[in-house]
Amino acid sequence: MTSVPNITLNNGIEIPQLGFGVWQVKPFETKAATLAAFEIGYRHIDTAQMYRNEQGVGEAVAESGLDRGEVFITSKLNNGYHAHDDASKAFDRSLEKMGFDYLDLFLIHWPLPDIDVDFVETWGALEEIYASGRAKAIGVSNFQPAHLRRVVQEGTVVPAVNQIEVHPFLTQDEARAANTENGVATEAWSPLAQGLVVESPEIAAIANAHGKSPAQVALRWQIQRGDIVFPKSVTVERIRENFEIFDFELSEDEVAAISALDKGHRTGPNPDEFNWIP
Repeated sequence: MTSVPNITLNNGIEIPQLGFGVWQVKPFETKAATLAAFEIGYRHIDTAQMYRNEQGVGEAVAESGLDRGEVFITSKLNNGYHAHDDASKAFDRSLEKMGFDYLDLFLIHWPLPDIDVDFVETWGALEEIYASGRAKAIGVSNFQPAHLRRVVQEGTVVPAVNQIEVHPFLTQDEARAANTENGVATEAWSPLAQGLVVESPEIAAIANAHGKSPAQVALRWQIQRGDIVFPKSVTVERIRENFEIFDFELSEDEVAAISALDKGHRTGPNPDEFNWIP
């Protein structure tokens, strides 16, 4: 079985650099897809309250035959529960849905900069959850450098990760640099730009040179840049393909060529403007 490298977070916890994401995976498909990922070798699963499929992840862990300590599970706070007490109760519901005593990583999903509840207050709730031991690490998601710096300066725990949209057409150099400056690991969501990487002739040419797919090349680019990445799929062949990225290496020139494709193109919302509450 392929050995996935681990990234050591700022509190000493290790996270597999490659994981399996379940964003947009329908609740009734989640258990089967996650079990397939476990069978292939994934040991890191990324879900969220907003995805409404945490239960399927928990069921997959229970039925996999794996010990809880063998898998790294992340979830994220729903946008409607940013108030301190609401965040704590929402976290408890996540544990209940998944049948766990703890999460490996729990994140604020979006900063929501224009709502009444300041995300620093929300961060305080996560710090209490972390202090209780029910989350082995805590972090943020979609935080711009200014958002991240406020949490670092006004909180007492530095986020372990910042999960942001990163792919060859949105390299996020400024946000990644801010993460590094503050000792925060970068996690990359939408690493394949929702499929757009397959349309790039530059990535296709590099893929052909290595006998790999454009998706595999884009994921390998993320891995070599040091980001944590978790592509999603419900197709077993694709789940396996996304895992087979450790038997080749991109040259420095190839990494630079892919990075040069940056267009500042977001496939998701701009965190400075996104204030949607379900």
